[in-house]
Amino acid sequence: MTHPTPPPLGSYVESWTPGPVTDEDPLPTGPVAALSAVLNLPGPVAKAGDPLPPLWHWLYFLTWPAGRDLGADGHPRGGHFSPPLPQRQRMWAGGRCEITRPLRLGEPTERISRLRAVTAKQGRTGEMLFVTERREFRQQGRVCLVEEQDIVYRSGRTAGQHPTALDQSAFPHPDAPWQLPLRPDPALLFRFSALTANAHRIHYDTPYAQGEEGYPGIVVHGPLLALLMLELPRRHAPDRPVRSLSYRLRRPVFAGERLAACGAPADDRADLHIATHREDRHATAEVTFQ
Repeated sequence: MTHPTPPPLGSYVESWTPGPVTDEDPLPTGPVAALSAVLNLPGPVAKAGDPLPPLWHWLYFLTWPAGRDLGADGHPRGGHFSPPLPQRQRMWAGGRCEITRPLRLGEPTERISRLRAVTAKQGRTGEMLFVTERREFRQQGRVCLVEEQDIVYRSGRTAGQHPTALDQSAFPHPDAPWQLPLRPDPALLFRFSALTANAHRIHYDTPYAQGEEGYPGIVVHGPLLALLMLELPRRHAPDRPVRSLSYRLRRPVFAGERLAACGAPADDRADLHIATHREDRHATAEVTFQ
């Protein structure tokens, strides 16, 4: 029996044109203090009136759908910028950020979000739909930060190439001048999920992650990997503000694995990556300094 060929993903979004959305957030100090504690820092990285470190704005402008509005995977069923695909599977691929002036903690902030691009591509495991969302953050009427996020969508489940078992004793062996070791455990991932309103079950539900999505264990958040990479210039070059950054999330890291955020500065930029014993570049990033 032959099965009909499914329609191309692009056909589902031919008339999908969500308009811009404006939100406001006062940027309270609590989330920064909480993430600082989760990362075992000696104190909050910023207080009221201080510059917010790059990407820490992900702690703000959160949405909390009702429980009945979540899908079986924990992701919201709807969403203004979520394309109308059947059996939608969502993955965060990467993004870019331009910082004209840092956001100040505790100052009222306006965010204007809009759809930047929608592109269908054929990958090794099937067709993918890339959705790019552009966000402008303003304080006191001035654009401080412009961000683009690239989200990849598939229709239905696909089998990824993941290890069948995890070695939690092996160490990465980077030779980068900047290094930040970490062994993320389930408690850390659970707390990060709560701080970012991320209910995706692959980050806290081991039976689901293994049985439904084919992972060997619960998955470290891609945004957490990006934040860890940006911790390197914050700690090692605190007097050099970041002007721009780009990052790409390549292959997952799993709870219990030993990782290292690695960085190499060069003139007005730095190259960053996440390494484990399995792979040298689970995630990569590049920053430029002012």
